[in-house]
Amino acid sequence: MEDLNTLYYFTQVVEHGGFAPAGRALDMPKSKLSRRIAQLEDRLGVRLLNRSSRLCTLTEIGQEYYQRCLAMRVEAESAAEVIERNRSEPRGLVRLACPTTLLNSWVGPMLTRYMLEYPLVELFIESTNRRVDLLHEGFDVALRVRFPPLENTDMVMKVLGESTQCLVGRPDFLAQLPQGFAPVELGRLPSLHWGGSQREYQWELFGPDGGKLLIPHRPRMVTDDLLALRNGVLAGVGIAHVPRVAVRDDLANGTLVEMLPGWAPKCGIVHAVFPSRRGLLPSVRTLLDFLAEEFRQSDMA
Repeated sequence: MEDLNTLYYFTQVVEHGGFAPAGRALDMPKSKLSRRIAQLEDRLGVRLLNRSSRLCTLTEIGQEYYQRCLAMRVEAESAAEVIERNRSEPRGLVRLACPTTLLNSWVGPMLTRYMLEYPLVELFIESTNRRVDLLHEGFDVALRVRFPPLENTDMVMKVLGESTQCLVGRPDFLAQLPQGFAPVELGRLPSLHWGGSQREYQWELFGPDGGKLLIPHRPRMVTDDLLALRNGVLAGVGIAHVPRVAVRDDLANGTLVEMLPGWAPKCGIVHAVFPSRRGLLPSVRTLLDFLAEEFRQSDMA
């Protein structure tokens, strides 16, 4: 197993953009730091960094290795924070960004319960569907829902849960289809699309025994706002792929129905991202742990 100090030095070189600035931050001679990383590369048998006179950049394998080193560093830091959490109650301001529908339909009550349990913590919550820049905008945590495979990021990611999806519409749309209809006929119905503009649109549905369907459709409305999408579906504009949590009550009371029971889009991954170089304050750590436990117990997915 690699020396954790060497892995820490490697992350510092990456985050400071070179051996000289990292050496100054670590109070370590540049030559010694360079030698440690070179020895690490020799042991691994790969080049992690592309070196120039002024700058160090990650190779492709170096980027993947860096992500794993970040995760190990965060876990090591969190082990030390266990002691700190036992010494003092979490307190202070936590800045959080969360998608609007996720906040309104799922996470909002969780945050209320968190604040009741930790009365010295203050929350600033931005409800937004845009992808915030945590470092430049000063956020501690951003909650996101993405579909696998998740993209690489220089942030640390903590998976919280899954968001099950469904293809829904008003019952009168289902009544328009003949009994035993072919799934491709769904693409002929008026539709709406959740997301951005694309050249082509299709639903990818997964069913029993690993079955998979691709159903092309031409949406009448395209939006990244789930409230607008849900309102359009409820009004009868068309059928749409939505997170189940956004239409849970509508399905329960029969206002909406699943268009192809037993078949659904892949689950979204609900996760938190945060900039590891800040370390995790007790308030941030407890919030992440609290949300993870809340999602584990939730029956709303």
